[in-house]
Amino acid sequence: MSLEEPESASATLSREEYESLLDAAETYREALVVRCCGEVGLRPTDLASVTLAAIDQVRTDPPRYLLRLPESRVAYLPTEIERELRRYARSNGISSDESVFSVSARRLQMLVAEVAERASERFDDPVLESVSTEDLRRYFLETALTDHGINPLVVKRVGGWSSFEALEPYLSSPTDEEIVEEFATVEAGPGTRSGGERAVSDGSVVRSLLAASDRCGLVRLDPDGYVDRWNRSAESTFGYRAGEIVGTHVSALYADEAVERGQPDQTLTRALEDGGYEGDCWLVREGGSRFRALELVTPLRDERHRLQGFALLVCDVSRYQERLEEARSVREDLERVHNVAARHRALTDALLEATSHEEVETATCSVLADGRTYDAAWIDRTTHSDRHGGWRTASGLEAEQVDRLVPEGWNEPGAAAPGRRPDDDYGAIGSELEDPEAGTPESAGPRTVSVATGIEATIGDGDAFAGRVAAVPIWYGDTVYGRLAVATERAAAFDERERAWLGTIGRQVGYAIAAIRRRNLLLSDRVVELEFVCRDEDSFFVETSRRLDCRVELDSLVPLSDSTQLYYVRLEGASPADVFERAETDPGIDDCRLIETYEDACRLEFVVEGSSPTLTLTEYGVTVREARFEEGTATIVAECAADADIRTIVAGLRSAFPDCELAGKRETERPVQTGREFREGLEERLTDRQEAALRAAYSGGYYDWPRESTAEEIADAMGVSSPTLHSHLRKGQHELLRTFFDDPTADE
Repeated sequence: MSLEEPESASATLSREEYESLLDAAETYREALVVRCCGEVGLRPTDLASVTLAAIDQVRTDPPRYLLRLPESRVAYLPTEIERELRRYARSNGISSDESVFSVSARRLQMLVAEVAERASERFDDPVLESVSTEDLRRYFLETALTDHGINPLVVKRVGGWSSFEALEPYLSSPTDEEIVEEFATVEAGPGTRSGGERAVSDGSVVRSLLAASDRCGLVRLDPDGYVDRWNRSAESTFGYRAGEIVGTHVSALYADEAVERGQPDQTLTRALEDGGYEGDCWLVREGGSRFRALELVTPLRDERHRLQGFALLVCDVSRYQERLEEARSVREDLERVHNVAARHRALTDALLEATSHEEVETATCSVLADGRTYDAAWIDRTTHSDRHGGWRTASGLEAEQVDRLVPEGWNEPGAAAPGRRPDDDYGAIGSELEDPEAGTPESAGPRTVSVATGIEATIGDGDAFAGRVAAVPIWYGDTVYGRLAVATERAAAFDERERAWLGTIGRQVGYAIAAIRRRNLLLSDRVVELEFVCRDEDSFFVETSRRLDCRVELDSLVPLSDSTQLYYVRLEGASPADVFERAETDPGIDDCRLIETYEDACRLEFVVEGSSPTLTLTEYGVTVREARFEEGTATIVAECAADADIRTIVAGLRSAFPDCELAGKRETERPVQTGREFREGLEERLTDRQEAALRAAYSGGYYDWPRESTAEEIADAMGVSSPTLHSHLRKGQHELLRTFFDDPTADE
């Protein structure tokens, strides 16, 4: 039976019965077919032709969709069903041009019948057994017309009905009252709304809103400012009942200090002069508690413009004010973090451009003092022998002006003095600020950020400074190159996050200084050879040579990390066991072992962690060439770039090992060995068989991974035994590595 026929409009599905059908659907497709019939009004033939390409988005905000069907048919597609169709197509790999339900219209009718039969059995409802696609469309028709009140013309078009006959059973006959209401505009004239939408005056709307509000109070005042009317919202806001407050002057609602300033009368006067007043103030409730309020005062006048009183609107904005303060605080915090991060990015760029130690210091201070984050920045190269080294600043401060900002405690060695060995507990960033005494620095160790508050000084051209100063060591590995200090008048400066950032800056600048020194040494054609003499008892090898009356000579030094080096030394005049016994009690020696024993000496390996003269020199960009320890004296020969600041190197070494001195220096040309010269020198050291074995193994892929040839295959090709080949390879590799790593002897 067709829905085009009026008699088809028998009893339709209820909402509960429709939900039962959906619950009985066992597959995604079954539920989607039922919904397309019952909520979109599609026929089985329509369902068979549905494609994703037929979905047309006609509005974006909010999104709305139409379904374009054959024969110029248009159906409205609810947003939820549109999403379900796309999800079903995506999960089944259906393209936009393919039919979403790739079966015939007859199969779709049977699918609905199967769901209906299953629902009838599951819910024990015989009515559901006979439900068809036509019944689902009839359900769509009834809900659209009766539940949602959609225009019948629209329903007729989206449902594909050719006449109103199928719709008439669901359209009730209008009553006399409805007829009169619909023709109300005819009697009132054009432009007038119907009685159901009668115009309401603005004043009545405002009064209705205020009467229902519990946060805004409406108070009517007489021309002299006395309370004339008091509504329920005002009672809720202030706590006074109408009988308690009517006849009282409006000043009773203000704080005492505001009354003393004459604020209530001034507010009414400004409202008269300006035609109204709006502002925020502190008002008082009945119990004496205060709240932040927004007040709007409007003069009330009659037809002759005579003053009849005032309308006072009071809104409690305490919660909004608290949120505003929180938002303002968050904004200020984010702005501060942004400014600090901007300085950090600028500093990183500046360090990449610097080519010398001095440029690093100057760029660091210039970048940090440029902007609103810090008012001044400087670097102090304080050392053991030089209490006040070079000051670097971008704020125009001279040395004596900087002294005015430096707390006295910072000039003591215990207050994170530069040049001392940093602790191993990096990660702490100092203690929390808990209102320390003015000018008192806070420090938790040499690697932490020290903060002094309450600093007051006169600098520059009589400018007064009142704020905070923070200082952080500039360090790399075990070497501290100096101390970076920044000053600011920001009240909330140097919190935990900012101090952590400053700690990173100190390490970053120290790393840049070390890298630049090493780079300059590598690129320099001329070098300065330095000879140091060290008698400091803090050095393990110096003290060992004194106690055991032995000689220790450094053969090779291999850096393992920022603070760990691998020493290969030659020991003469003492047994390895005595040296190892002393090493066990020294915290700077992590491990040691015997490598080789000679007739009158032995070769030892040490893993040295922590401070040592050679490590300190290495971190200042110096290459250690020789080191001898004998009778409690170390003689170290090292090389640095010709343009290196030797005074800084010596001062840095003495800050860690005070009993050290520079014994001599001379400038020399760095010998340059070409690749050809290296090969010729190697050929002189290799025998013919060793060279042949190395060449055959290399060309045969013996050193590839995975190996292209085994040692046995190479030996067979050369006509020698495998042990003979291995002997030639080991000796040849040893000569190759010795030529590369060891310095040439005088004879060579």
